[in-house]
Amino acid sequence: MLLGFGLRVMSCVVAQDQATPAVQSEATAAAPAVKKLTIEVSGGEKNIAVENASVYLKYAEGRKLRKDKKYALNVKTNRDGTAHIPDPPLGKVLIQVVAEGWKTFGEYYDLGDAGTVIKIHLDRPRKWY
Repeated sequence: MLLGFGLRVMSCVVAQDQATPAVQSEATAAAPAVKKLTIEVSGGEKNIAVENASVYLKYAEGRKLRKDKKYALNVKTNRDGTAHIPDPPLGKVLIQVVAEGWKTFGEYYDLGDAGTVIKIHLDRPRKWY
């Protein structure tokens, strides 16, 4: 009798384990893809990728009763010169790029689609004599 009860419990546990992966795979398939903003930073006459550049994304969240709340995100570029910002804000944003040995870049962009690729070209600074 005890052996029969143990077999029933084990068969229930095995049946639950087999059903669980199907539920997990459906949940991951139904999850929406995270949109991200990609910023490609290149520089110089040869358009080389600028790695380890700081990319700042600044934006304000509008409020009705109080002042607008300001936010800033900071990411770094990889070896390919690209920086990825997951789930970026839509609307008017300021993108600034600061890299050692390059001129600082800053410009306002109007983001309408989160899957956008923005290409930024940096120049060398003028020589001081």
